[in-house]
Amino acid sequence: MGGRLLGVNEDLGLRDRERVFRDRTEAGILLAEMLMDFAGSHAIVLAIPAGGVPVAKEVARILDLRLEAAIARKVQLPDEPEAGFGAIGPDDVLVLNDDLIKNTGLTQDIIEKQVQRARQSVRWREQIFRENQPYPDLNRKIVIIIDDGLASGCTMLAIIRFARDRGATKVIVAVPTASEDAAEMMLHDADEVYVLNVRSGPAFAVADAYEHWYDVSDEEAISFLRTSG
Repeated sequence: MGGRLLGVNEDLGLRDRERVFRDRTEAGILLAEMLMDFAGSHAIVLAIPAGGVPVAKEVARILDLRLEAAIARKVQLPDEPEAGFGAIGPDDVLVLNDDLIKNTGLTQDIIEKQVQRARQSVRWREQIFRENQPYPDLNRKIVIIIDDGLASGCTMLAIIRFARDRGATKVIVAVPTASEDAAEMMLHDADEVYVLNVRSGPAFAVADAYEHWYDVSDEEAISFLRTSG
């Protein structure tokens, strides 16, 4: 069992527990309570679709903040599409796990091919979720980045670096659940990290934090985004 992770704002009562949220809606409500200092602050909430949108919708609603989608896609291992060795974010921000690349022996040609596939996916999903609208002006803004959980953290890092490149003055990561390693990783890039349910140990799945877990469809996420604000 892990102890408090220095620098991470967490709920110690939820530490190392599973099935602590009924669903993403409840998780978003509880996360908003943790973020009350930002209520009415003109911060911008960036949701990572699709699963992060229902969580972020509740945070933005309760705190009266603007909600926007921010697209990131993992760079998949060619033989294990569920696993990735990096992520691509908006503006072609690229995050790579150099240690994993070295250990798997990926060639430069394969890396470039997989990066290009992820880049195309980002562009396609930006058309779907952002409907060809430009990203909001983040210069000198507080940005709160929300997903439904963090396993490896690569996609979150891509959005953090995008927000930094766009001039955000403060970048906050807020998620209902995260592995201890991923939460700690965020401390190097984000100004503040909020995680309700931190879990340690060798195995971690975001879904294990939820009683009712399902894959959020693109249509559902788009509906939430259109009706927010």
